Amino acid sequence: MAWLFKHHKVAGAAAGEERAPNGFSLLPWLLLGMGSLSNVFGGDAADPLLGGLGLLTFNSLYIYVTFRSFTRKTREAPSTRVALVLMTGVTCALALAYGGTWLLFFPLLGLATGAAVRFPHLRLAGAALGVLAGAVAVSRDGWEGLGIAYATWISTMVTAAILSLSDAVRQLRAAREELAHRAVEQERLRFSRDLHDLLGHTLSVIVVKAEAARRLTTRDVDAAQAQLVDIESVGRQALTEIREAVTGYRQGSLSREIDGAASALRAAGVEPVVRRSGPPPAPQAEALLGWVVREAATNVVRHSGASRCEIAVSGDGERVRVRVADDGRGDRPRTTGGGGTGLRGLAERLATAGGTLTAGPERGGFVVTAELPVDAADAVEEPGTDGVPLAAGRPTY
Repeated sequence: MAWLFKHHKVAGAAAGEERAPNGFSLLPWLLLGMGSLSNVFGGDAADPLLGGLGLLTFNSLYIYVTFRSFTRKTREAPSTRVALVLMTGVTCALALAYGGTWLLFFPLLGLATGAAVRFPHLRLAGAALGVLAGAVAVSRDGWEGLGIAYATWISTMVTAAILSLSDAVRQLRAAREELAHRAVEQERLRFSRDLHDLLGHTLSVIVVKAEAARRLTTRDVDAAQAQLVDIESVGRQALTEIREAVTGYRQGSLSREIDGAASALRAAGVEPVVRRSGPPPAPQAEALLGWVVREAATNVVRHSGASRCEIAVSGDGERVRVRVADDGRGDRPRTTGGGGTGLRGLAERLATAGGTLTAGPERGGFVVTAELPVDAADAVEEPGTDGVPLAAGRPTY
């Protein structure tokens, strides 16, 4: 029996795909009825016409039940159960009437029962069918008929076990495909957010510095040239960061992001004030906090109309904290996981690492605050889609 299912699987693979078992897998077992068919056509049966009708009825019910047993909806349908009961009655009638090779219909009945009845009702059905087959076989052929009872029980249980395992494998394969699809979607989302954060900040700095250079061109050529040099430097740095992001190995640096934010703020006419205290955070936490500084400073340049912006980094033995506060307009959206695309993405990243991000108006300005645990590295370095840790510094979702 196991060989039959294996053969079906190999044949399907040779055709270009691994097919799920179906009713054709159980059809060859009807060859067990060849002895009964020989009795009918050889005239050995007491009533060949009645035996032939019984054989035709049994085969028809067997095919009906087995082909409907490979789909859960049809397998559990009342018509399938009724057909299985009728098949049991026909088997008992033929076995009691003719005996001999006609008793082999009980193992065939076991195959159909194993295909149609699954756990948790299988044990009871298999035991009851085995007892029934034994009782009929013993009453017809004596104690030698106990072999029929064993064969019936074995065929029932083995068929159900093989088909249940096949179902489990197909479900597992479908689950793996779904997980792979979700992993691809998450990676696309991660990449789009990385590009948003990279290009949004860089283009904002370039626009601000270009405006400054335009204003200075007529009255201070040296200062305008300095702004143009900064634009070139920012552009080259952006190219490097985008290449690193594409390859997945971009390592964030909080100090570098703070320096870049201060430069952008000064170019926009905003006075930057930087304060740092406490021990330096772990590299992964530093990368996440660098994204916070970058996004918050970009929003200050774009939307705040501020004259002063304070960037404060502090930490203790348990958590590290970044606070970006400006004195501009405080009418931007409040964010605790919502808000704009950048802040919303950052809130999700920090939540994955066990941290929090809040943003909202405060005392005439706008404040963005992010906190992370000191052991955020463990939360950030989650396995990738293939069980391999993501590259250091890459945000995870």
